[in-house]
Amino acid sequence: MPLPAPLWDPDVYLMDLFGSKAARSGGVIRRQRRDIERIVGVDRFAAELRRRGFSSVENGGQIVVFCNREPIRRLT
Repeated sequence: MPLPAPLWDPDVYLMDLFGSKAARSGGVIRRQRRDIERIVGVDRFAAELRRRGFSSVENGGQIVVFCNREPIRRLT
């Protein structure tokens, strides 16, 4: 399914992603790695995470972003 035209712009994509209710409230967001690669690029995305002090994990082609500065503890 094609994205609406404005979301093809990397700046708009990042603004939309980090402007979401979950991100603004310190929650968790999830996106497909291929979408991040296609629209923003993984390096730029990782730089934005570092700039914001957020952590992320990847599994099965999904990137999960913890939109806060709390430590991550793996349970299993």
